[in-house]
Amino acid sequence: MKIVTWNINGIRTFKNGIKKILDSFDADIICVQETKVTRDLLDEKTAIVDGYNSYFSFSRGRSGYSGVATYCKDTATPFLAEEGLTGLLANQGEAVGCYGVQVELSSEELLALDNEGRAVITQHHFIGKDGPQKLTVINVYCPRADPDKPERKQYKLQFYQLLQCRAEAILSSGSHVIVLGDVNTSHRPIDHCDPDDVDNFDDNPGRKWLDHFLFGTAEKTENGNTEDELTDISQKSTSGGKFVDSFRHFHPKRSNAFTCWSTITGARQTNYGTRIDYILADHCLVKSAFFGVDIMPEVEGSDHCPVWAQLSCNLRSSPKCPPLCTRHMPEFTGRQQKLSRFFVKVSEKERLSKVSEESLPGSQDSGEIRENLNPVVQGNSVAKKRPTCREKDANASKAKKSNQMKTEGNAKGSLLAFFKPKQTPSIPSTGNLSPKQTKSSEDSPGSESDVRSCPSDVQTETNLSLVTEMETENQDEVEGELTSIVKSKDCKKGPCTGFWKAVLHGPPQPPLCKSHNEPCVLRTVKKAGPNLGRQFFVCARPQGHASNPQARCNFFAWVDKGK
Repeated sequence: MKIVTWNINGIRTFKNGIKKILDSFDADIICVQETKVTRDLLDEKTAIVDGYNSYFSFSRGRSGYSGVATYCKDTATPFLAEEGLTGLLANQGEAVGCYGVQVELSSEELLALDNEGRAVITQHHFIGKDGPQKLTVINVYCPRADPDKPERKQYKLQFYQLLQCRAEAILSSGSHVIVLGDVNTSHRPIDHCDPDDVDNFDDNPGRKWLDHFLFGTAEKTENGNTEDELTDISQKSTSGGKFVDSFRHFHPKRSNAFTCWSTITGARQTNYGTRIDYILADHCLVKSAFFGVDIMPEVEGSDHCPVWAQLSCNLRSSPKCPPLCTRHMPEFTGRQQKLSRFFVKVSEKERLSKVSEESLPGSQDSGEIRENLNPVVQGNSVAKKRPTCREKDANASKAKKSNQMKTEGNAKGSLLAFFKPKQTPSIPSTGNLSPKQTKSSEDSPGSESDVRSCPSDVQTETNLSLVTEMETENQDEVEGELTSIVKSKDCKKGPCTGFWKAVLHGPPQPPLCKSHNEPCVLRTVKKAGPNLGRQFFVCARPQGHASNPQARCNFFAWVDKGK
């Protein structure tokens, strides 16, 4: 069995679907965090993936925020699945259960901890050395503590407390437990790119919680404790210390093994990051079933990299998916009407029958519809009545007149009428008709006799020549006016351009950093405070350790407001 965890930083970044990514891991269970998708934005190709069954938890307060999802191969379908850690989001009879004692948190606090979509729990069965056993996988995206928001620090510690309470309760029920995902805290100095730069590293509340949650196999072994002593410590622990950091179990001294880097500073190029993504499992499971754990920094597409673990057990697949599975969502099973349903193409026969029902009885439209739907059949062919020449001429003239009337009506009442060219004024002439008058006479009733009264085409050509001369003269006048306007604009262009250049002088010229003698990059302060919005220059190279000559130097310069 293989299990993978990865903070993907937005599931909608996989525009062609997530199946290709899932297949590349060749894993039985893939847990992803920070999906940044709400239920109304979840599309079918992401929710229903061929060969997998998926389980989502969505943020209920903010769109495009948080969210986790667990994808299981069809050969590893879980028997139970539950959203959240508190049990408040689970339906009766469908939950994993085992919630522990949560007396220290109020009902409002418990609901708030589950409303951000940070946990999905799946329970599986496998055959181990001691026969059939249960395995519960808790996929979590732990909150980040914003230094400027004290309430978020409290929220993070409450989430840690709830996570530990639930994991230990499930473990006490007889099931093995794996807690994996983005924990948002680097445990030891070896898990941080520059621990000396962090104030009070060991006093961080998140690290203290990890010390309590993990009994630290690797660290205690290096201090001289034997494997039996570690087992005793695990058994004596009554409030934590029951889980193992599986990566450090296999790689106790590997440094620079990071899983998260800042994309703003390009820190991944210099491997200047932290290890905050974990696969934590109970001590007995790690000892009996785990035989390989590692990180995958070569996999890009996010500011995190995946972590995988290989186990010697084989999962048994449930015959049916739990109710939480996305396959049971109404919007993906056809039980909920989608907006696209209202744009389905209706057949011509259905449309005509609907029109016939709505039309008035005995009307001309209904008669024509009945003729079209029930033509006279002669043998195996449909009899068609050919119109006579006189009927053709009458129909053509009717169609022409109706089109002309529609065109005039639309021109008068539409916006296009304001953009039509100005009509040429009619030329006064005795007994002659201008082209404008001739056209209008065609559109009016009884116009045939008026058109025929024109003596010959010579007069028409004469009138057309006069109109052409008038249009030419008007065009020359208009072109002269336009030329004068353009010249006046050109005259004003010079002073205006100089004025705006003096006011909007553009970004300042970047200076050269002293260490590399390279142009710096312009940054803006976005943190709330007295310098919010101020601009400054720093070295353009990616962020890295001070001892790395290829990393960013410590050049810094504020931008002078006057420049």
